[in-house]
Amino acid sequence: MSPTVTHGHPGGREKMGWGSRLTDPISIIIPPVAMHTAIILVLSVIAVFVIQRFLDVRRVIRTITHSRSSGHRFFALSPASFLSRRVPHIPGIAKGRNALMRLKHREFQEVGWDGFMVVSAWPRAEAALTLADASTIKEVTSSRARFPKPVHRYKFLQLFGGNIVASEGDEWKRYRKIAAPAFSERNNKLVWDETVLIMEDLFKNVWHDESVTLDHALDITLPIALFVIGVAGFGRRVSWQDDVGIPAGHQMAFKEALHEVSTHIILKVVVPEWALGLRKSWRKVALAFKELNQYMLEMVQARRTAEKKDERYDLFSSLMDASEGDHGEALLKDSDLTGNIFIFLLAGHETTGHTLCFTLGYLALYPDVQERLYQEISRVSGPGSMPTYEDMNQLSWAMAVFYETLRLLPPVVAIPKESAEDTTLTVGNLQEEKATIVVPKDTQIVLHVYALHHNPRYWEDPLSFKPERFLGDWPRDAFIPFSAGPRACIGRKFFETEAIAIMCAIISKYKVEVKEEPEFANETFEERRARVLGSKSGLTTTPIRVPLAFKRR
Repeated sequence: MSPTVTHGHPGGREKMGWGSRLTDPISIIIPPVAMHTAIILVLSVIAVFVIQRFLDVRRVIRTITHSRSSGHRFFALSPASFLSRRVPHIPGIAKGRNALMRLKHREFQEVGWDGFMVVSAWPRAEAALTLADASTIKEVTSSRARFPKPVHRYKFLQLFGGNIVASEGDEWKRYRKIAAPAFSERNNKLVWDETVLIMEDLFKNVWHDESVTLDHALDITLPIALFVIGVAGFGRRVSWQDDVGIPAGHQMAFKEALHEVSTHIILKVVVPEWALGLRKSWRKVALAFKELNQYMLEMVQARRTAEKKDERYDLFSSLMDASEGDHGEALLKDSDLTGNIFIFLLAGHETTGHTLCFTLGYLALYPDVQERLYQEISRVSGPGSMPTYEDMNQLSWAMAVFYETLRLLPPVVAIPKESAEDTTLTVGNLQEEKATIVVPKDTQIVLHVYALHHNPRYWEDPLSFKPERFLGDWPRDAFIPFSAGPRACIGRKFFETEAIAIMCAIISKYKVEVKEEPEFANETFEERRARVLGSKSGLTTTPIRVPLAFKRR
């Protein structure tokens, strides 16, 4: 039975079959000729785009190969693009997820040089220079005018205001001049002493001086780092017990706001402001950022209006003091103060927590290294006792363990720079040959930290965990976990002091072992090492799962 269509006049019914052209919605909207034309037009536009992009890529290749060069590699997707970092490795198309961590120095060995251009077609035709040559990297990091920091990539770090990381030129010099005095010996001693108190509180009131097993050591290293930055960065002592209450005018305790901001910065950057209200967990993150900003502004105001300023050595107080001119005028805006303190929080929390987690994993996997560390601590301070800050220079093995962890698993996989002028750079290879790379103006430069730290030109048996390589002479230019040159990490000593204090506190009282799990009973040592030290690329190198047992000595 055919459907019927009723026309407007009374009684006017007309039967029409399903095959009628009037019942084809696409035909009604777009006539066949017009549709055919539209398809041809779309295909033509795509063809023109592909041809134009092909010509653009060829032009880019010509600009980097018109003189003696180390060559180049092509990938359709830029390794820095969001899509390339989300798909598996596809030769010629995308480097894939965690490419720099996965490949280490292998790609440079395949090319035959410790520097080469990566040419890509999407999102635009461009060439980026990738480096793993220590002397070339030193030249780049030492020449700020020729190779500035591409600060536009760091805009997401300006959530609370301008800061020393997301700035360049005169603005960076101003921040550096004011921030440098905050990282003093007095502050470093405060870091050590407060870290010891935090660890004693952990052992006594959380672990109850008993053996403990953790499914992921990050569950303990991140809070430790958070508490240290709380007191040494903000002058706010935070205990393992909950805060007493929420101050008037606030909806969240300082400790909770600090934790939420530290662990969810990526969410805050990726999700638009309007969308943060769509989910309960996101609303909590948005509130935490608002609360922490309010806490910091209150601290600035209280410090500026105090009749008598207490002599304190936390970073916030020191930065406030340094930001006041000779006549009491403020040299930094409130947003500059909060912006820089936020950067110190971010660097002092996640970086420390992740690196310490990896360090404990290495100590558990290498009991002979751990025993040597325990013997060094006992020699310096006595069995079961904790060294003081003044003893830190005697803890050479502890520092070697820490540095070897940073070499193998550096917090940052790559450091971006860019060329401010047309120039050339010279790179070498394993055969000690030299090649010149043409670097056009505005070329993006990637200092490949993982490749440099695994480069056999500088590190014998680079894949092995050997802390002893940091005793005596070692290739300092080939070790850049804190970056290098004038832009090197201003908080390096803060970071080192905190890490060594935490490591010594744990090892002086506990033996650290890999948690025994039946499902992994038959794995080889290499399999266990790969599992325990598995990592992924986040804001910093992030441990996936480090299951450890802490056994009371």
